Amino acid sequence: MPSFRSLARNRDFTALWVGATVSELGSRVTTFAMPLVAYSMTGSALWAAAAEAVFLLGMVAMLLPAGVLADRWHRLRLMRFSLGAGVVLYGTLVVAGITGTLTMAHLLLVALTTGVATGLFSPAEYSAIRSIVSREELPTALSQQQARQHVAALLGGPLGGALFTLARWAPFAADVITYAVGWLLLGRVRADLSPRPGTGTSRPLRDLGEGLRFLWARPFLRVLLVWSPAANLAVNALFFVSLLRLIEAGFPAWQIGLVEAAIGGFGILGALAAPWLIDRFATGRLTVLVAWSFVPLSLPLALWNHPWAMALAASAGMFLNPAGNAGIGSYRMAITPPELIGRVQSTMQFTSMLSMPLAPALAGLLLSVLGGGQAVLVLSAITAVVALIPTLSRSVRTVPRPAEWPRIPEPAPAVAI
Repeated sequence: MPSFRSLARNRDFTALWVGATVSELGSRVTTFAMPLVAYSMTGSALWAAAAEAVFLLGMVAMLLPAGVLADRWHRLRLMRFSLGAGVVLYGTLVVAGITGTLTMAHLLLVALTTGVATGLFSPAEYSAIRSIVSREELPTALSQQQARQHVAALLGGPLGGALFTLARWAPFAADVITYAVGWLLLGRVRADLSPRPGTGTSRPLRDLGEGLRFLWARPFLRVLLVWSPAANLAVNALFFVSLLRLIEAGFPAWQIGLVEAAIGGFGILGALAAPWLIDRFATGRLTVLVAWSFVPLSLPLALWNHPWAMALAASAGMFLNPAGNAGIGSYRMAITPPELIGRVQSTMQFTSMLSMPLAPALAGLLLSVLGGGQAVLVLSAITAVVALIPTLSRSVRTVPRPAEWPRIPEPAPAVAI
């Protein structure tokens, strides 16, 4: 399997990856700081939550149409349009912050529209990767994406908090800079990322459903459509309960912050190890292992409410999660016709994220009704039940290593323009 070093020789992928990494770091800074800005303006936790909620709403709402656009339009132009829109939108917040005219309505409008821009970027990026990276390089390429996300998560919170202490508008100014740098770096991609010839006439309603029809027609991908949102709900609720218990117990913010740093660190290590794991283990078995990885170590959380218990509980799951995500994603991309990559990716991402807004509500309900320890045990049991979905599926268990994946015709190489 190609290493990170060999993939680095792919100049188009490197430009795309670095540009997306820089812009994602800025996005993490802003998504961390935006609720703080909303709270500082209103003194209301409800408005603080609304600032993050409308961003997620805009992103999720855009995913399905963005998949159609990624398969029908020039992918590089879509990505650069997304980043350029971010420069303009966040720039308006900077100007309003400096001049003292920032309002809550303005903040929420920017949160919504930048969420839409973020939703536009993701399917186009996946389609671009499939065009500029060979099938053999896919697991390593997607592992680098996982590493990027964990690095941004690790650095975004502390950097966003530090900038917020300087000025309300400072995190937005940082995002303007990172989006602008990302826009410039994407301009270094020389491959032709226009749609494949012969994609046919655009039929908006039919096009929206083609990704779902493709996924549902294949047993492995059909199982993922059910398992992914269920797993996201259970695992996110489990960690949200654990976080609330730490806050209720009065642990200082710096200790809780170290837990997030430890979780991010495990994720980065896992992303570095992911290509090796994907190459040496059958993809199906690795998927089942990832499904169970959070269950055994979540049990100490019920008995020991301490930051390091939470870090321990996250260790195995976060280490294996990048390999699971990259392995599943690579297999899905390898068996998907290139002209459907955008729609299949956006449909999968949309379905997976649908349950995430319910996780805090489920966590809060169980915590208030059962108490901390019992809530953790119930959510651990739910996580185990959800893990049975891929475990009992023969279509999942029998997916082989990448060298034995079914082969479909490779897309024509994206040539420099």
